[in-house]
Amino acid sequence: MSGIPVPANVREYASTSMELKTRDEIYSAMVVYGFLSYADGCVSIPNKELMDRFDDMVRQRPDFGYMNRLAVESGKMLAATRKGDTRTMTEILERVHNTESPPIRYSDEAELSKVITFVYLQAREYYDIRLEDHSGTGYVDYIFYPYKKEDDGIVTELKVDDTADGAIRQIKARKYVLNFEGRLGEVPK
Repeated sequence: MSGIPVPANVREYASTSMELKTRDEIYSAMVVYGFLSYADGCVSIPNKELMDRFDDMVRQRPDFGYMNRLAVESGKMLAATRKGDTRTMTEILERVHNTESPPIRYSDEAELSKVITFVYLQAREYYDIRLEDHSGTGYVDYIFYPYKKEDDGIVTELKVDDTADGAIRQIKARKYVLNFEGRLGEVPK
């Protein structure tokens, strides 16, 4: 659900089985029936409509355990971000980072990126999320383009051994928000 393809050993015959016992058998059936796509040894959710359905199902089913808790926390994170509630955002980020990141990679930017993907899982319903997108005069770590014109975009810049003020200075200096204003060649909506 994070948008990252998952390795799987897909076999067509598994879809005809009445008893799907392994993860790969379940993935195989989901590929055959169109709920997942398969490429290069990995499965993924093929489109936004199915992503939204999976997201709804996971948020409504506490028996989905970890995925349900992740979806709920993600909803809280998005709400806090939209309100500018940095205290709640910090609490969620710290909790997820402390529980999901191994100590050996705790301060690694790739690990921080994984945490952002987790905490903004629900944001995919409202935003086209791009990683390392060219924006302004540089490449922004994460930029959230809203699907609805009335929603604000979101820019996230990750920093290791720097402060939030350092990230904000970089966002302003490199003019990352210019992408929300559109490009000269685009027709205004």
